[in-house]
Amino acid sequence: MASHRRPSQPGFTHGARITVLSAAAATAAAAFGAAPPASAEPHETAEEARAKVDRLYEEAEKATERFNKAEERVERLRERVTQAQDRVARGQEAVNRMRTALGSLAGAQYRSGGMDPSLALLLSEDPDGYLDKAVTLDRITERQATALSDLREAQRRIGQERAEAGRDLAELEQGRRTVARHKRVVEGKLAEAQRLLNALSARERAVYDEGRASRSGRGDSLPEASGPGPASARAAAAVAAARSAVGRPYVWGANGPSSFDCSGLMQWSYAQAGVGLPRTSQAQRYAGRRVPLSQARPGDLVTYRSDASHVGMYMGNGQVVHAPYPGASVRYDPVGMMPIASVTRV
Repeated sequence: MASHRRPSQPGFTHGARITVLSAAAATAAAAFGAAPPASAEPHETAEEARAKVDRLYEEAEKATERFNKAEERVERLRERVTQAQDRVARGQEAVNRMRTALGSLAGAQYRSGGMDPSLALLLSEDPDGYLDKAVTLDRITERQATALSDLREAQRRIGQERAEAGRDLAELEQGRRTVARHKRVVEGKLAEAQRLLNALSARERAVYDEGRASRSGRGDSLPEASGPGPASARAAAAVAAARSAVGRPYVWGANGPSSFDCSGLMQWSYAQAGVGLPRTSQAQRYAGRRVPLSQARPGDLVTYRSDASHVGMYMGNGQVVHAPYPGASVRYDPVGMMPIASVTRV
């Protein structure tokens, strides 16, 4: 028996329309800054959400150090490109001057030697004067040959500089894309962490904040002085700078003076002491001499995790100062707050 069901209408089904509208709403919410649901898992507990936030912060910090490394490389490439372009410009000016000088020499040669030398000597009424002129002509010819050789060498150097500048420019553009990619990764992880935090109730958020505080034993007050002091005057100056930064906010990718990420705080603090540190915690790990934790002194850099993706400055009495994570400020924490990778004396 033939079916008399009404054929489906072209277009979206009811379910599909709901799906599309939901997607559109989520897109619009993202575009205008509204926070979508914090988790794709509706039965996720508050404790699981808090653990996920901690993991996202750790992943974001690692991505931040990759961003810092890429940005540092971009800055070096930018300087190299600028210097190469300056050298090319100066070289071109030198080539232009050489061409002008060659033109003058060619004119002098033409005026002095426009006739076969033997015929000119035969017809000359003053052979001695002509011979003197011929010597001058030889000198002009020799100078012309030298100038021509110098010109060719200068043109060769300019060609090399232009080629190197072109390669550096291409590498710079690639570096900029790398920086942008790392930036998107960091921002994505931080945004996800913030959505999870926003989904917690006020009580759950307070428990989370208290839990972080108790785990770290954090504080904003200066640790009591005990044990040996800084190993050098520059370490003492860096310690003073780091202390002055306590209370300033963590901002990823920042290196002072009003906000910092972890390696940015170390770089800025030592810059106040006249010491240039690399930008990333991984590179700062090798910026001096390794010492055992038992011999740590104020001003030493303490890197954490096996990949050295976090860094703080030892302040004495078992404390470090560091920029911990988004939403927190520069503060003191126990040196053993997380697994230690190395202690470096700058």
